[in-house]
Amino acid sequence: MAMAMAMAKLAKRNGYFILSSESIRYSFSLRGFASSSGSDQNDVVIIGGGPGGYVAAIKASQLGLKTTCIEKRGTLGGTCLNVGCIPSKALLHSSHMYHEAKHSFAHHGVKLSSVEVDLPAMLAQKDKAVSNLTRGIEGLFKKNKVNYVKGYGKFVSPSEVSVDTIDGGNTLVKGKHIIVATGSDVKSLPGVTIDEKKIVSSTGALALSEIPKRFVVIGAGYIGLEMGSVWGRLGSEVTVVEFASEIVPTMDAEIRKQFQRSLEKQGMKFKLKTKVVGVDTSGDGVKLALEPAAGGDQTILEADVVLVSAGRTPFTSGLGLDKIGVETDKVGRILVNERFATNVSGVYAIGDVIPGPMLAHKAEEDGVACVEFIAGKVGHVDYDKVPGVVYTNPEVAYVGKTEEQVKALGVEYRVGKFPFMANSRAKAIDNAEGLVKILAEKETDKILGVHIMASNAGELIHEAAIALQYDASSEDIARVCHAHPTMSEAVKEAAMATYDKPIHI
Repeated sequence: MAMAMAMAKLAKRNGYFILSSESIRYSFSLRGFASSSGSDQNDVVIIGGGPGGYVAAIKASQLGLKTTCIEKRGTLGGTCLNVGCIPSKALLHSSHMYHEAKHSFAHHGVKLSSVEVDLPAMLAQKDKAVSNLTRGIEGLFKKNKVNYVKGYGKFVSPSEVSVDTIDGGNTLVKGKHIIVATGSDVKSLPGVTIDEKKIVSSTGALALSEIPKRFVVIGAGYIGLEMGSVWGRLGSEVTVVEFASEIVPTMDAEIRKQFQRSLEKQGMKFKLKTKVVGVDTSGDGVKLALEPAAGGDQTILEADVVLVSAGRTPFTSGLGLDKIGVETDKVGRILVNERFATNVSGVYAIGDVIPGPMLAHKAEEDGVACVEFIAGKVGHVDYDKVPGVVYTNPEVAYVGKTEEQVKALGVEYRVGKFPFMANSRAKAIDNAEGLVKILAEKETDKILGVHIMASNAGELIHEAAIALQYDASSEDIARVCHAHPTMSEAVKEAAMATYDKPIHI
């Protein structure tokens, strides 16, 4: 049945305008064009070739806009593909395979005489995946006739970007519309110097030449817990130091508590409400001076490698934004309106450099919406419905509001839960840790948030994301026939528990 699309509504969240899920959607005809030099006039110029930038470039070209993308790294994909999302998931998978072979195979009747880690081979597999994907994006640029300039771009004027190319030259790139998509960088800590050897960022943590005996993570967010999981599975003693009282603050509290217990069972140790006040790298390892966040006696924590993972900060240095008068907020994010336009005519910004979740898939949506606006269409992004995933084992995925957020809004609600211990597929494969939790408005049954802890939660969450996007009720999910036996049935059962009663518990 065709759905009538209402006119786009604007909502203001955190001082930032976004489009609601009722935005108008359009089909666009594709039009190719001949490749040109960066010095020619472009319809769209994008500074940054990460998930936001390269997706925006391809979409702009598909919409018939003459497009140039500038990337300083020399390989496309940004932090996510080169030293973030993709290589970390490669190592998470490889380390999980090793851990399963060492600890779980025998239980399934698969006996091995010995299991060893070949770290160079593991890292090589990770590097191969990255290389293949970056080349794939270059292929997409050629297919879509996007001009690609390798170098560091900075504004000369609102319509001109000077690029110091990686081969030592310089070129001027002109554009009617220029999009800043330069992403984010590791947030530094006072007194902690990253050398990518003893004290590493996520980049260094992805390329350690040997497995550290003691691996300390500063920061209990997505990246820290994922990298801690990698090296913990391979044999490191992992300790996570976190200033806050909880891990992953964006997570639903009930799920968070179960998640932390799961990680602790795997051997990960946590020092919460703790701050790093000193670092000594003069010896063979690292000595961290720690104090309670509220103040108190100092203790020393020794490590072979320390990962600094205390968040990320917008990367806007050296772009010349101040020269052309682009406004930023107190933490350096570029201020934009509902069309991703800055206060300077013709200049736009997307992804990690603007407010909103610092996630690759959010940046992609920003990029598509931004160029749709430039092309005279209507874009669509709803930051309330961007899924988040922590790719540990079990994974934790969520979309929409947490129970704490719903309570704060004063909305009457119902909660439905279903444990994977009662799911036939999970029991059959002996992987039944976790649960599904659904929050729905009491009066209307409209789904407000879904939270999943399971081995493949990152795949299961998208049924919930679609449901939220179209304002579905928990009964809507419950009455959809789910294949048996699948782990997805736990989502159906949790939905049944929300509006009525589940069958299998």
